[in-house]
Amino acid sequence: MRMKISVALMWLTGLAEAFLAIPFIGGGFVVSTGYTALGVMFVLHVITLFFCFREYSPKSGSILGIITSLVSWFPLVGWALHLLTAVVLIFSAAVSDRRARI
Repeated sequence: MRMKISVALMWLTGLAEAFLAIPFIGGGFVVSTGYTALGVMFVLHVITLFFCFREYSPKSGSILGIITSLVSWFPLVGWALHLLTAVVLIFSAAVSDRRARI
């Protein structure tokens, strides 16, 4: 059985959020891109949310990701939100992928 587009995007955005949650490395990446990385993540989360609505997949991770992209300008808050978003997205993707295969 093929993986849904929404599940693949949840894996992609979850792993990207996990990278951004690595102390100093993720923050350094965001700052070195001139905060463009947050804009790219915002767009990816909106696209993922669209496919989640279309394929009836969990939406909480993408909504949290959109909020994270908007609020994570603050260093410590950003780190905590990136970590939380990564966990929610990866867990949602794993559960959705497992349900699709059963």
